[in-house]
Amino acid sequence: MFIAASIAILVVMGLALIRAILGPTVYDRILAANMFGTKTVLLIAVLGFLNGRPDFLDIALVYALINFISTVAVLRFFEYTAQKTNKEEA
Repeated sequence: MFIAASIAILVVMGLALIRAILGPTVYDRILAANMFGTKTVLLIAVLGFLNGRPDFLDIALVYALINFISTVAVLRFFEYTAQKTNKEEA
């Protein structure tokens, strides 16, 4: 059952990676990268359960925090550059 879940997560990660590469806007690409990171957290947790290593959950939680902080940082960066570009055009 957990092997099927791991395979399904890998398929969804592949689809998210395709969306991150082909996304029509920057925000779609950032959202797809965030989804890829979230699925990575799920995959780490499932693989830790399969291998009987509960310490993988700690690694997954740290990765989730890093993923969240990096997504917010990238979005703030693009928001700042968009505002700066709009002020220069005016």
